[in-house]
Amino acid sequence: MDRPDLNSVESRLRIIEDKLAIYELIASHPPSADTGHSDYTRSVYKEDGVFDRGPTLDGANGASDIAAFIERPEHHKAIAGGLAHFVGLPMIDLRGNEAVVTSYLQIVHLDHEGQPRNLPNHGVSTGYRIHRAVVNRWELERVEGRWKIRRRTLLPVDGSEAHQDLLRRGLDDVYFSKGDD
Repeated sequence: MDRPDLNSVESRLRIIEDKLAIYELIASHPPSADTGHSDYTRSVYKEDGVFDRGPTLDGANGASDIAAFIERPEHHKAIAGGLAHFVGLPMIDLRGNEAVVTSYLQIVHLDHEGQPRNLPNHGVSTGYRIHRAVVNRWELERVEGRWKIRRRTLLPVDGSEAHQDLLRRGLDDVYFSKGDD
């Protein structure tokens, strides 16, 4: 496993720059999904990228097919209904020109059936509903100086061993395998 050298200032600065770029990549997912910005999605996946949405949802292979998810009329209907994706701060395991990122994602939407409630100084709202919470494993690769998604796996937070294993692998990658080859 190609781990970064921590002995030089240049190496440490490169780690910081890589982590900031990866944070920006992961943070860009919600605005791109919530605006249907398929060109952006297409640009951040490798041409042969994989989007694995687990055993109950369809996935896609290839940047164009992955971007097509947010071009679907159903997705635009969700956007018009108040769709919002929220990511948690990711754990990043840098491996030279590769990285593995583990994070949470919540899919939230405006609750059109909720009772209107007033919050002082914030107006009236029917509230929002958390539709789903998932865990993500983002496998990234540096391509021509830019981080791109090689594979994204997401699994629902459902108490299953599969989603817990994905989280454990992320913890192990970041905290227990440093320096292992």
